Amino acid sequence: MLDNLNWWEIGALLLLALLIFGDRLPAVITDGLRLVRNLRNMARNATGDLSRELGTDIQLEDLHPKAFIRKHLLSEEDEAAIRKPLQGVYDNLRADVSGVHNDLKDVANAADLRSNEARSGTATSSPSAPAPRVSYDDAT
Repeated sequence: MLDNLNWWEIGALLLLALLIFGDRLPAVITDGLRLVRNLRNMARNATGDLSRELGTDIQLEDLHPKAFIRKHLLSEEDEAAIRKPLQGVYDNLRADVSGVHNDLKDVANAADLRSNEARSGTATSSPSAPAPRVSYDDAT
């Protein structure tokens, strides 16, 4: 949680907390810890109640709707039946994208071959390409 703070920033935050809360700082810290403890107990009780009502073992991570449906309501056959139409669309899209990617590679290779021929002077029958413009960025 505090991974991106260095020691100076943490010290500054503690000093700021001391200035704001003064003598009440220990009471504020204990109230905050009590709040976190109560939230953990509430989450644990909620998962226990759900486990007892549904008759299965539920973890806190299972309360995400997608994970809950996948784990408790769908069988493997149902999940495969849901994925099958989408998998075909995904495969078609992937094939189209890879085809476009290959076409772009071919165009880039052809353009590279033309520029190499123009530089080496081997292309005598084709008109030479205009010289590239020099930008100010290249000069600096």
